Amino acid sequence: MIKPDSIHIIGIATKFEMDRAGMAILNKAVQFLKKKGVELIFDKNAATQLKLRKFSTHDELMEVPDFLITFGGDGTIIKLAGHAGYKPIPVLTVNLGRVGLLTEVQNTEKIVEVIKHIFNKRYHIDARSMLRATIYRKGKKRDTFLALNEVVINQGSFARLIDLDAEINQRKMVRFKADGVIVSTATGSTGHSLSAGGPIVHPKLDAFVFTPICPATLSMCPIVIPSSRQLTITIETQRKAKGNFIALTIDGQKSVELEYGDQIKIRRSSREFYMARISNTRYYKVLRDRLNWGD
Repeated sequence: MIKPDSIHIIGIATKFEMDRAGMAILNKAVQFLKKKGVELIFDKNAATQLKLRKFSTHDELMEVPDFLITFGGDGTIIKLAGHAGYKPIPVLTVNLGRVGLLTEVQNTEKIVEVIKHIFNKRYHIDARSMLRATIYRKGKKRDTFLALNEVVINQGSFARLIDLDAEINQRKMVRFKADGVIVSTATGSTGHSLSAGGPIVHPKLDAFVFTPICPATLSMCPIVIPSSRQLTITIETQRKAKGNFIALTIDGQKSVELEYGDQIKIRRSSREFYMARISNTRYYKVLRDRLNWGD
């Protein structure tokens, strides 16, 4: 990916609630950027924290600026990623959360020095692939979603197994009973999928992970699939009791009720999420430090 020739507009997104320390870091960054003379646009959370009336939608933040900076954790990043467009906007991620597995900046005391690297083009781009999940009902397209981490099909409030049928490129893959299934990107392999017993997949691999949730048979294990394939999952269980539903959840942010016979077609999106990396921190070090891998 080519870096922007110049930076005139910077978008800023933050998590919902900021403590005093987080606000100090945000204000420090904003004051520095104002002195640089760039135009700043803010999402609703950031505008609320800074007591500003004007704010931009996440769709606008992923279309208008030349660069983006997030202040929060992985959730802040994931919310933005769901609105990714075709404009390749680099995103610098500052960790004000707990784990911050996706975030780049951990030493927030040096936030100004880090931002200076951006203007001096002393950074590289880490392009992450995304999933496109489309719901079809009775042969008609209902809705489409983007996911940076994963899409999940699972049961609602009733603890009952559901029947799912999976196809790869319109060829039979497997029919199984489980609490549900997780389809994750390589980026999302260290999230919900890992908790359900899925493998860790290096984010540079062009693949996604199919992870059953509590399957009814011991032989039903996760599988890594090339991202060039299209996965189709059909809901084979009919739920009639009130409140007893099956849902599709996107990156833990959006949830849509599914019906018997619905088909969810999942493939790699043509859109990507571009993260700006300042350091040369190795992926395996991130796993050791933030997930305690190997301890």
